[in-house]
Formats: sequence, C-alpha cells, structure tokens
Amino acid sequence: MEVLSTEIVMFGGEAGAGDLRKAMSQGGTSQFQEVIRQELELSVKKELEKILSTAPQNESEHTKKDLEGFRKLFHRFLQEKGPSVDWGKIQRPPEDSIQPYEKIKARGLPDNISSVLNKLVVVKLNGGLGTSMGCKGPKSLIGVRNENTFLDLTVQQIEHLNKTYNTDVPLVLMNSFNTDEDTKKILQKYNHCRVKIYTFNQSRYPRINKESLLPVAKDVSYSGENTEAWYPPGHGDIYASFYNSGLLDTLIGEGKEYIFVSNIDNLGATVDLYILNHLMNPPNGKRCEFVMEVTNKTRADVKGGTLTQYEGKLRLVEIAQVPKAHVDEFKSVSKFKIFNTNNLWISLAAVKRLQEQNAIDMEIIVNPKTLDGGLNVIQLETAVGAAIKSFENSLGINVPRSRFLPVKTTSDLLLVMSNLYSLNAGSLTMSEKREFPTVPLVKLGSSFTKVQDYLRRFESIPDMLELDHLTVSGDVTFGKNVSLKGTVIIIANHGDRIDIPPGAVLENKIVSGNLRILDH
Repeated sequence: MEVLSTEIVMFGGEAGAGDLRKAMSQGGTSQFQEVIRQELELSVKKELEKILSTAPQNESEHTKKDLEGFRKLFHRFLQEKGPSVDWGKIQRPPEDSIQPYEKIKARGLPDNISSVLNKLVVVKLNGGLGTSMGCKGPKSLIGVRNENTFLDLTVQQIEHLNKTYNTDVPLVLMNSFNTDEDTKKILQKYNHCRVKIYTFNQSRYPRINKESLLPVAKDVSYSGENTEAWYPPGHGDIYASFYNSGLLDTLIGEGKEYIFVSNIDNLGATVDLYILNHLMNPPNGKRCEFVMEVTNKTRADVKGGTLTQYEGKLRLVEIAQVPKAHVDEFKSVSKFKIFNTNNLWISLAAVKRLQEQNAIDMEIIVNPKTLDGGLNVIQLETAVGAAIKSFENSLGINVPRSRFLPVKTTSDLLLVMSNLYSLNAGSLTMSEKREFPTVPLVKLGSSFTKVQDYLRRFESIPDMLELDHLTVSGDVTFGKNVSLKGTVIIIANHGDRIDIPPGAVLENKIVSGNLRILDH
C-alpha cells in the first residue's frame, strides 16, 4: 500500500530509510513493513485511549464502541495493499442474478399484501448536510416541492401506505452527529402522523493526519477547534451502528423481517410492493437476504458502482477500486450496462447474524480532505452496498430509471420542482403530458449553486414539459411563466446579464450577450 512506503521514512527514529533499503536488499520488506505497521497501530491505540479518557461518563460506553470500530477499520486499512479487486477475476453477472423489474411486477400481488407490508421497515440515510447546495443543517430539511422537504415527502409516502393498507410500517432515520440534533427538533411536527419514527446515529470516527496517520482529535468534543476532527464513516456503517443501537433487535422482536434502505435525497426510492412481495414470497421458495436495485447506465452515470460476478458471488465494484489502466473499460456503457441506485432490501435476521459473526466485509474507501487550516487528512469510509458479497442468495433487480431521482444539485432541484413531475401522497411521478419518458439534461452554472441564489433567479419555475437539454451559465434570471422546449442554451458572459422576459417561449435557442429588463 502506497501510504506505508512514505510512512517508513517517518518513523525514522527506530527504522529509517537506510534500514528499509537494507531490508529490501535482503528480501525482508514485508517483515520490516510489519514492524512499522505494529508500531503505528500501537501509536494509534495510545492516541485513542487518550481521547477516550476525556469522554464524560454518560458518553463513555458509546465513544468506546465508536473508537473500537475505528481501530478495526484502521487495522484493515494497514493490511490492504493496492487496488482491492483483481481486474482479471471480474466477470459479468450471470443472467439470472439480475432480474428485470417487469418480470417481478408480472407476478402481481397477493391478497395478503398488508401482512407482507407489516414485515417491512423503511430506513433512510440521513447523515448528510446541505452544504453542497449552500444550505446549513441536514440536507433532508431542504424544501424540494411545494414547501415540502425531503423528510416531509418521506413521511407522507409511508403514512399513505399505512392508511391505505392499514399497516404499521415504521420509518428509521440513520442520522450522523452532524444532523441528529436538528432532525430530532423537527420530528415533533410528525407526532400526529400515522408513522412511527425511530432514529439512531452513525458512528463518529476521528480523521487522521495524512502524514503521521494519527488521529487529529485530542479529545472527544466536536466543537471549537475539534469541529473538523471527526466524521461519519460512510453509509456502510449502518450495519454496526444499527446493531449497536439496539434498534435492530427491537424491530426483529416486533416481527419485522426486511429493511428497505435508500438515500433520503433519492425521491424515486419509494416502497415497491412488487419487490417486497418477491422478497417475502420468492418463486423458488428460497429467500434473498440482499436485493440491490440497479438501473441502466446513461452517459451521466459512468462513474456509478456496478454489479459484477467476482469469485462466484455478486460484488459491487466502485470506480475507486478499479486499477487506472481499466477505468475507461469500467466507464464503458456497453460492457457494464447497469449501476447501483443504492436502493437496497436487506434481511434483518441476516444483518444480525453477520454482525454477530463479524462477517460483513466491505472495501475501505480512503477519502482525502483538506481542513480549513490547510491540514491534509484522510477519512476511512465504507459503502452499504459493498456488503452484498457477505449475504446469501443476493439478487440485483434492474428497475426503471424513475426509481433513481437523486437531488444532489440545484439542477436536479429544478427538474423535481417543475411540471415534469406531479406530486401525489409524497411520491413524484413523471407527468403524463410529457411525450418522452426520459429526463431532460439540465446544467445550471455556478451562479445557481446555492439554493437561495437559485430561487432568486426564477420568478417561477419554467414549463419544461418539452425540454430536452438546458444549459445556463453566468448572470441569468427567468421571469414568470417562461417555457423551455428542445435544446436551450443561455450564456451571459462575464459582466453581462440576461433577463429572460416573462412569458417567453424559448425553443431550440441559443441566447448570449446582454439582455436587461428594467422596471420603470
């Protein structure tokens, strides 16, 4: 692993670069690296003990679990060498391991769908902040449609299910220490909804200095100087933190059997009764422990993780794991036709079993960051879908693109706020008035990045029913009741400003230069 070769010089007091060269010439590198590894693990263990000693008594047990989880992850990080997949072993998944959604839907629904629904828990990954869209606080509290937030829409969807089928499907939010407090404050407004809402927290791991590989944090606090010293370790942490919270056992005790896990900002990730029925009543009598919803790649999705066959099991391969020489092949839409939507259906009993056996194996994602003061750190993360290879009888289901509608940018926000979609009981569906089922390609420039700037630049959301492609760059504003059709490109050069007048209809147009509309 590259990082170790630089470390060897660093721990120079006892084992310097000269010693390393000597060890290499004598064929003893692995032995020497092992000594370095052990030294480093010991140093990290001491640092973690120091941090733990600063924890207040009421947080001690929880902090201990977090730091122990981090230590295990760090140990694995030091053991791994090079890319985590051998490209030569990657194969296309067998035909029957990725089922078309149409085939699953064609089975229909049983009469007792309510009792099937009562076995389900909906889990939303709610650890992220709205910072990339210029918002403070949890991303799930950003308004996305008619003043409704991501969280509002989620609660409405599940309440609608519970009322329609007279069921008790609970909602579980996996928060992070970044989102927990603000989310809990807002949950009070759902007290009268017909949805039980539970929360649990992701672990809190220390960021490590890129050079020394030691934790940046000096104590357990995460305010003041320590704000940037901690991070939530990716959604792969769901298995351990769900188990450690005690909530997993509680839900199993209530007769729940499956969780449907998805990102809270994926507005297409609604409970699908056909997939649930396939899980609970499999045609071959053998239940799947893990189902991953995948969908066909477009050119916009070339970086998405893909399902492959690897050493006889389904395996999620992410772009970060691919050797550089094969990245273009990985991105190829013809060889790897599908990508992971991160909508996952997982057996609760299997999570409990594998967690207790310490048998959930997920590749480590090394995420480099630069802190505000300029310090380079790395954070070790895992991804929830990577665990697919640890479960028995896993399956991919190739779902329609409509089940993947993530809102990561204001360009995505414009799509879901527009008349392309209609909102019903918290669910967005493509308008029947749109002739093509494909979603237009929208690229808004940097003047639109922050939600408040974006909202200020649209007096009302344009009619986009016949739009194929929209690119906007520079200082551009839109008047009321604008209609956009075909391909529309609007570019205001530096120092120029373009105001699209109210009621304008732009069809296959390029607008550039300067267009000011002044009130008089």
